[in-house]
Amino acid sequence: MRMGQAVEWTLHSCLNLAWVGEPVSAARLAGIYELPAPYLNKQLQALVKAGVLESVPGPRGGFHLARPVAEITLLDVVVAVEGREEAFRCTHILRKGPGGDPDLDYSSVCAVSRSMRQAELAWRRELASRTIADVSDDVVRHSPEAPERVREALKR
Repeated sequence: MRMGQAVEWTLHSCLNLAWVGEPVSAARLAGIYELPAPYLNKQLQALVKAGVLESVPGPRGGFHLARPVAEITLLDVVVAVEGREEAFRCTHILRKGPGGDPDLDYSSVCAVSRSMRQAELAWRRELASRTIADVSDDVVRHSPEAPERVREALKR
């Protein structure tokens, strides 16, 4: 499975917003990584719709986290950006194969389908178990100056 680049962009944006602690415009967030601001803004709006971010209007407005960082999971962000659709979709090719039953729902009996669903469930559980706070802690452990560098880069 391949996630779009917007997942990376929005995860970094959430992390940066956690460190800044005040609303930041999409243009400023995009500017520190040289990303296209309109596209990042569209993705950030998806996070607003999902309840991960809030949008603050006005000249000093922008985006900020809607919940504490310990309550925002990586899965929350991935689902907001990529959607809820399953990565693997059984197309029931066994119905047409040797000994296939055209009326059987193979998604529940096919070993390939079951295996892929189990793998996806494990992947989703892992994303659900990690929060923006966890990622922030990891970053700070390896690069303690990172939050301050981000705050400086995003200063008004």
